Amino acid sequence: MPTFVYMSSCDGCGHCVDICPSDIMHIDTTYRRAYNIEPNMCWECYSCVKACPQNAIDVRGYADFAPLGHSVRVLREEKKGTISWKIKFRNGEEKNFVSPIRTTPWGSIRSPADYDRPDPGDIKSQDLAHEPDALNINGDLPVLNPDRLKQGVS
Repeated sequence: MPTFVYMSSCDGCGHCVDICPSDIMHIDTTYRRAYNIEPNMCWECYSCVKACPQNAIDVRGYADFAPLGHSVRVLREEKKGTISWKIKFRNGEEKNFVSPIRTTPWGSIRSPADYDRPDPGDIKSQDLAHEPDALNINGDLPVLNPDRLKQGVS
């Protein structure tokens, strides 16, 4: 099942609408609550779940880390600056994960339009646009040369 909204918890702030990469989270004009307009198109990226300050959005977990019969709850804690994931398995065992909400302040990441336009010759490079600058690397990215690879079967 894709994302779904607990209507009793949603306050219609629109954070999920702003962050949804597939543009399927919308605010109902009558009830002023968020909802997923196209559940089959949900990427299950958890962006809306993590962005919701009311913890009103939920989604099923991926089978690789939470098998059938589980529950996954995400808790956004603004004061701590963390996102907590609580996975409860069918046998009652629980696993908890904590990660930072963001590593940079909102609005501090430059837009692609703020960068200089790449040179036409850059199309033949294996680097992404502005990659060495963003990774704080002097010069080119490190490369693995064929002569450094171990040859043969071990």
